Amino acid sequence: MHVFVTGATGWVGAALIDQLLEAGHTVTGLARTPDRARLLARKGAHIVAGSLDDLDLLRACARGSDAVAHTAFNHDWARFAESAAQDERAILALGDGLEGTDKPLLVTSGLSGLASGRLATEEDRPPPSSVRRSEAAAQALSTRGVRTATIRLAPSVHGAGEAHGFVPILIKLARETGVSAYIGEGENRWAGVGRADAASLYRAVLERGASSPVYHAVADEGVPFRQIAEAIGRGLSLPAEPREPDHFGWFMRMAGADMAASSDRTRALTDWSPSNPGLLADLADPAYYAH
Repeated sequence: MHVFVTGATGWVGAALIDQLLEAGHTVTGLARTPDRARLLARKGAHIVAGSLDDLDLLRACARGSDAVAHTAFNHDWARFAESAAQDERAILALGDGLEGTDKPLLVTSGLSGLASGRLATEEDRPPPSSVRRSEAAAQALSTRGVRTATIRLAPSVHGAGEAHGFVPILIKLARETGVSAYIGEGENRWAGVGRADAASLYRAVLERGASSPVYHAVADEGVPFRQIAEAIGRGLSLPAEPREPDHFGWFMRMAGADMAASSDRTRALTDWSPSNPGLLADLADPAYYAH
């Protein structure tokens, strides 16, 4: 199978490409960073230079592939609405390239806003007010006959070397403020999944043809935020203490959100069985705190 992967040098995209190549698939990756793209090329991937704003290129690459995995997202959190709009345009362009075929398109989303106080399931849908429109774009394409599926990533897609995820944001804030903080009692929960496990779910869904509209990349269903803060505190030799929401600045909504989720349906559909260490065990790795 020839798979077109956006975000080829990203945290999840690069891991997915490694797994696809190892499984014998042909891969074309969209990349903006030449040095990292050359590394993927040496592994055997075909690299196309471009960005999510190159809509004609996205259409052409999708049209020339057997399947598409859209893992790219501009993680400029200060411009989240603009990034979400760019993501939506890219998804619709990829769908244009696949329209009239039965080739699958996997898009990426998250668990924010799905449920609170209970485990979110694959049957839950994001609220209409959601700024990120990945799933809405996928649904719009499905009404045009495009085979689409959304992979919802846990808020922590963890692994040593992670540079842009939510856990590195918390580590950076703890370093800057001298405390690893949580809000209130810290009972709100975050789901978690290891990077390689997340990539293996994309591969499993691609190989099985994307038969369901939503899949959950979730291994840890819900780790209390206080325990995450305590693990970071131990890693940095800093106290873990409660703080007011404004301690987190722009990140306060995520720091206080309850984003626990089940992946029971996903596992039943795909036989996906995550095997990476859990989030708290992973956070004991000194590599998280080396920089």
